[in-house]
This record gives sequence, structure tokens and C-alpha cells, in this order.
Amino acid sequence: MANIEEKVEKLLEPIIEKIGYELYDVEYAKEGKNYFLRIFIDNEKGIDLNDCEKVNNSITEILDKEDYIKEQYFLEVSSPGIERVLRKDKHLKQNLGGQVNMKLFKKDENGAKEYIGELKQFDEQNIIISQDEKEVKIERKNIAQIKTIYNW
Repeated sequence: MANIEEKVEKLLEPIIEKIGYELYDVEYAKEGKNYFLRIFIDNEKGIDLNDCEKVNNSITEILDKEDYIKEQYFLEVSSPGIERVLRKDKHLKQNLGGQVNMKLFKKDENGAKEYIGELKQFDEQNIIISQDEKEVKIERKNIAQIKTIYNW
């Protein structure tokens, strides 16, 4: 599925940028018996329904023409939201020093399955956060999800 995401991202990024948005992420997932292609867009001013519609109308025809996805799927265009999933290095880099919620696939050697703290640094193998004034180093392969935290 990652290969489809990469192809779609490469195809759509210049189109989405040309109409004034950033392609934040592409996600292709199977949920139940349905497939979903999710396109997350961003802009300094924020994203509303009209923005999503504009991008949807600009990309639908080219997706159909390129036909990367053989299965029937639902196309969703949306904002990544205030609390954003950090899937790529560029997302991590943009959020260094920010608060994150890190969920693990299973409990680690400390018996924890979730960490909340400041994103300090990362490399190809590990992500380091500061939690309660202690640095915690987690192998990336053990991380199920990292999200930003918005303090309401």
C-alpha cells in the first residue's frame, strides 16, 4: 500500500501546490471491505470544505486516468486536523520541540504502551522525546502512531 501512496503523492503534489495548497500526506487503507484513498491538504489559512472540494475536483480526473488503484475506492480530501499524525520525517522535523503523543504497538521494557512529551530528536531508527524531564528513546519500528497535541 505504501507504493500506491508514494505514486499518488508524486503525481498529485505538483497539482495541489499549483492551486495553492500543501499536500500534507496520502493514505491508502482498507477498512472492512472498503478501500479509502485519503488526501490530506494544508494551507497557512487553514482548510475548509470549499478547499477540499476544489482539490477533489482538481485531482479526480487525473487519478482515474493514471489508474494506479485497481480496486474500487472512496476518495477523501481533508485537512490533517489540529492534532496531526506525524508519519514522515518532514512532519517530525516541523514539530521538533512540540508536544506529541506516541503510541506503541505493545508495551515496552518499562511497561508503557504510550508516551506523552516533547519531541526532541529523531533519526532513521529512533525517536527521542522528553517526558517528565527524562529522555525516552523509542525504536521507530515499535511506534504505532505519533500525533501532535493541541492544548485547548
